[in-house]
Order: sequence, then structure tokens, then C-alpha cells
Amino acid sequence: MQTSINKLTHEDLWSLEEYDTRRQDFRTEVMHHKKNRQVALNEHMRLYFEDRITVQYQIQEMLRIEKLFKRAEIQDELDAYNPLIPDGNNLKATFMLEYDDPAERKVELKRLRGIEKALSLKIAGYGLISAIADEDLEREDDEKTSSVHFLRFELSPEIVSAIKQGADIGFVIDHPEFHQTLEAVPENVRKSLANDLAGEVV
Repeated sequence: MQTSINKLTHEDLWSLEEYDTRRQDFRTEVMHHKKNRQVALNEHMRLYFEDRITVQYQIQEMLRIEKLFKRAEIQDELDAYNPLIPDGNNLKATFMLEYDDPAERKVELKRLRGIEKALSLKIAGYGLISAIADEDLEREDDEKTSSVHFLRFELSPEIVSAIKQGADIGFVIDHPEFHQTLEAVPENVRKSLANDLAGEVV
């Protein structure tokens, strides 16, 4: 499956009728694709890296659920979701804090307020790259953080080159209430993320 850094347009989307016929096969394809784009930081924290394929799926599902077919409505969805697609010199991810128990979730989201700003990308041979969090809107308040955040990791040309040549990708969380280091993601995930970057696909 080839990944593109180009933004989606109307021409890239299927009509509601056509999507209905393609949905089962496309969903299977996307679910397989997503398996190579998830990073579990621990049992409650997970990164889901977005790309053109995952964003197309989100848009098609939203159009289907909301029964949107007018051009202006479709453009609104494109405008909302296209910023999640990496631009060739960055990685973009949805950061999820996953607690099934509501009481535990309430306590942890309060304890971990600001954790989305405490997450950094770690590339072997280079320094840490801090996440740029929630550029579209603020997702924490004076009391707690949100269970969902959108992150961008901006990369220098040297780091892009290093990743495409096989450098390990890891993550560090340095928060007053939580510290963790993941030295390297699995190779299948590293290769998938390398494909988000400009230049020759690895």
C-alpha cells in the first residue's frame, strides 16, 4: 500500500453510494494498515499515527454517518481532517489516554494534566523532538487534560534522512507524575512512519 503526503480533495473521495459498495474491503485494508501505525507507550497510552489513508477513512466514515453529500459539506470535512496528514517533514499522531473505568479516567486525567506537552520523539543519534500539541483547539483546562490529543513532530532534513536510512524511532514522556522511555518502535512501525516523509519510499 503506497502512502502519499498530498492532501485529499473531492476527487479522492467516493460518493456515498460508491463507498457503500467499497466500505467492507476498504475497512479491511485500513485496519491492516493501522496495525503498522500504532505505538503503545503503556497499557493506557497509545499513539495512532495518521496518514492519507487513515484520514480518508475517517472522512468517508463521517460522510456516511452524517449522510453528507453537498460539496460545501464535504469541503468542511476535508478542511477539518486534511491537517492530520503529514507534510513530508513531520509525523502526525492522535495521542489517546485510554481508561475504561470512568472513575479511574477522571483521576488520571487530572493527575496527568499537561502530558501531551511532555511527550517527545527520540531519534537515535539526535536530541529529543517535543510534540506540538492540539494546534486546532485547547484540549485541557485548569483541572484536567483530555483523553484525546492531536500531535505534530516537526523534523529537520537531517532527521528525515536519518529515519529513512533506518534510524530507530523512540519516545520519551517526561511529566512530573509520569516518566517513560521507549527506545525503539517495532521495525514494521518504523518503516510505515518513514513512508510519511518526503523522498524515496523505503
